[in-house]
Amino acid sequence: MEFVLIAIGILVVALIAGIGLLVNAGRRTTRLDDDAAAGTTLTRPRPADTEAPPARTGSTASGLGLPPETVELPPAQAEPGLVFETPPPSAGRLVRLRSRLARSQSSLGRGLLTVLAREKLTEDDWEEIEETLLAADIGIAATTQIVQRLRTQSMVLATASATELRELVVDELTAVLGPELDRTLGTDRHEGRPGVVLVVGVNGAGKTTTVGKIARALVGDGKSVILGAADTFRAAAADQLETWGERVGVLTVRGREGGDPASVAFEAVRTGMEAEADTVVVDTAGRLHTKSGLMDELGKVKRVVEKQAPVTEVLLVLDATTGQNGVVQARVFTEAVEVTGVVLTKLDGTAKGGIVVRVQQELGIPVKLIGLGEGADDLAPFEPRAFAEAIVG
Repeated sequence: MEFVLIAIGILVVALIAGIGLLVNAGRRTTRLDDDAAAGTTLTRPRPADTEAPPARTGSTASGLGLPPETVELPPAQAEPGLVFETPPPSAGRLVRLRSRLARSQSSLGRGLLTVLAREKLTEDDWEEIEETLLAADIGIAATTQIVQRLRTQSMVLATASATELRELVVDELTAVLGPELDRTLGTDRHEGRPGVVLVVGVNGAGKTTTVGKIARALVGDGKSVILGAADTFRAAAADQLETWGERVGVLTVRGREGGDPASVAFEAVRTGMEAEADTVVVDTAGRLHTKSGLMDELGKVKRVVEKQAPVTEVLLVLDATTGQNGVVQARVFTEAVEVTGVVLTKLDGTAKGGIVVRVQQELGIPVKLIGLGEGADDLAPFEPRAFAEAIVG
């Protein structure tokens, strides 16, 4: 009789579990705590194949001040017909996207070549060259350097062919773009921990979109990625990031609207460590750089994250169309957190491609990525020579 009762009990438990799986089969989000309104969630993308990955254990909501109860994440459910996008690798993107710099090319490259091609350069011609460079937002220091170097080669300019002239201008622009600067991204695992990338910037610079594009580029390079939606002050930011992650099969960690950004960032990094991911990319709030309290919060996010793993990269997203205001923003952000690289967005929509030079020379921080369009794969690693060739045309 006892065996019969045990068998009946096992059957009831199996039936309840089966019903639970059916109910949750279509859900894309798994709560990490019992309080759905207050907890961090993991948005798990559905894989293209029908074989479910093994369940992971050890995820907690301790970063939110909730009981550190260990829960088991159910396996992702396959959605028939869904295929993750396969982004192209990041290498060589700038060369493929060089046509996007057409406006900068028309104002800077063609302007310089037109003047330098004249048979004899007068003082008025040199002033025109200076004006062309300044109009491209290159900055006074870099403009002076380029003009002085071109003046010393004025005899060469007088006899140079169109091809030689173009090569000379490319060489001079490349020199002021800082080809010696280290532009590698700290996205690799180190000592058993994932690379942690914090992405900061003001509202409107394209920060959240840039985070999604970075994730795509990393996936295209064969890396495993976890996204952290720590911009909890703007609900649309978390939704947007979640969508970017789902397209390429990347896990997104998000929290409740208005919650503690540092807690979400903490959970994202901890999840990345448990999953043995290569990189964790955290989107921070697009805080106004004029509010010191919010800048202090950014420093807190970094300190909390580093309780789990060191931050290996801090990328500042700047709108290339803002000019000097972008440089001012960058200075304030560097006071709050050590910025290691700059991402310049909207370079395809401005005639001021020289902002790359200005940002680097005034801040001493290398431009590592540039945005050249609204397409999902229009973010490219910055390559000085390829950039100079593109804007000269």
